[in-house]
Amino acid sequence: MSTKLEQRVAVVTGGGSGIGACICSAFAMQGAAVAVTDVRLEAAEKVASEIREVQGRATAWSFDVSDRQAVERVADEIEKELGPLDIWVNNAGISRIVPFLECSDELWDLIQRINLKGTFIGSQVAIRRMLPRKRGVILNMSSQSGKVGNSHYAAYCASKFGIIGLTQSLAVEFAADGIRVNSLCPGVALTPLWDEQLEDYARKRKLKPKDVQSHFESKIPIGRLCSCEDVARLAVFLASDDAAYITGQAVNVSGGSVMH
Repeated sequence: MSTKLEQRVAVVTGGGSGIGACICSAFAMQGAAVAVTDVRLEAAEKVASEIREVQGRATAWSFDVSDRQAVERVADEIEKELGPLDIWVNNAGISRIVPFLECSDELWDLIQRINLKGTFIGSQVAIRRMLPRKRGVILNMSSQSGKVGNSHYAAYCASKFGIIGLTQSLAVEFAADGIRVNSLCPGVALTPLWDEQLEDYARKRKLKPKDVQSHFESKIPIGRLCSCEDVARLAVFLASDDAAYITGQAVNVSGGSVMH
């Protein structure tokens, strides 16, 4: 087990599957004590158990990222059990593929509430606990859809663009307090969210579901979709002292499909 994050306490929201689960495992392998959090406690417990099976330190917690009282309460419990927070990853998010004129107020509000408001609440909760120690790292999960707009993704793109703006603002405001804030911007990734949206991808692109992956891969210079591990390796770097001079950035993990 490596030690880039030894003696650090890390919270990862949406840690019960996909990219979040990979980040939890990667952090634990680098020596961090990881709070695996997810709206589904059973999913969080499964990831935490798998980490403990390979001698990592992990505990499972459940909260809705848009419920401030729940986030505050669990953050307090995590600090009592694991110690002061060093790293907070706002990873929990949702996505829907829907034509703009069919996007309801309810769907718009849901996506902003989970993706953007959840990142806002998580960042406030974490920063308040990091300020007394004058150190900490916030990582916010944006997307290549936070850099480039796309049809049928208006609500999602708006939330992910917003996360980058929030990241930059916090990075400037809290740099003098020793708190770094960065965003990660994955491309199309093979996650449970991919599986959930495969039919929608196919319908939007007028493809058969079996042809969707090759369609995306043909447009990516590196020639493959993003993996959870690709994102987790970047998260480890940005959370570690190797990135001590990096803040306010929105870093692409897109295989060359987005370069700004």
